[in-house]
Amino acid sequence: MIVRAPAKLNLCLYLGPRRADRLHELCSLTDALTLSDRILIGDARRDEVRCDDVDGPNLAERALGALRQRGWSRPPLSIEIEKRIPIAAGLGGGSADAAAVLRLARNEVNDLVGLAAEIGADVPAQLDPGRALVRGAGERVERLERSEEYAVVLIPAAEGLATSDVYAEADRLGLGRESSELDALGERLVDAAGGGASPLAYLELLENDLQPAALSLDPEIGDAIRALESVGAARALITGSGPTAFGLFPDRAIADRAAASLPPRYADAVVAAPGSLR
Repeated sequence: MIVRAPAKLNLCLYLGPRRADRLHELCSLTDALTLSDRILIGDARRDEVRCDDVDGPNLAERALGALRQRGWSRPPLSIEIEKRIPIAAGLGGGSADAAAVLRLARNEVNDLVGLAAEIGADVPAQLDPGRALVRGAGERVERLERSEEYAVVLIPAAEGLATSDVYAEADRLGLGRESSELDALGERLVDAAGGGASPLAYLELLENDLQPAALSLDPEIGDAIRALESVGAARALITGSGPTAFGLFPDRAIADRAAASLPPRYADAVVAAPGSLR
């Protein structure tokens, strides 16, 4: 069996206060993309998770182990992950892989959402890839209608950024909003996006509060954002904790032309569109 693990795009990300569990409150509008990892699943003599691009244990391996601890009794599996989503890029690739493994046990293990939250903050939203409003530290997920057409050009960075480093830098810079402001922004996002409108219809709500922290750690991200703006992006930001920059365009054909117009240093830019599994 072959399954897809779609990348996650943070169309916006609002940062709230740090909680007692050391995680931050968030409010984020996310969408799944056509860019995805490819996962091959087969029978085996014992459980095995392989990913040549990731050294050591990964979230997919942790997800399979967690299912076994919950008593999941499907015969042993061989899981091979072909990475297409850049690593440590703010696109939720590891969480997407973990969510794909958890989906194998849908309706067979109780409280899959709670288990997903234990594995990683991004995993619950990716159990059912598509557009969603994500709150809390990622565990509160409100599914939204699929968006009208739009496309993105993604510019990955040569080196990834550790999410923990970006949040630590955000704390050092004093970034963040009050919980009441997060709640108000969440309601505005549901009003704007809940009916399936393209994100190009509510550009004024698209901000990423982690962007100053990511730029502080990797100033070259700013070059990528400016390059996307120079080829006509309606909005250009980082996704998640970065360092991947994305630009919004009305459709894939326009995004393709924009990507072809980028400076040669961005020859590895990727064009993608919304791509849920629904």
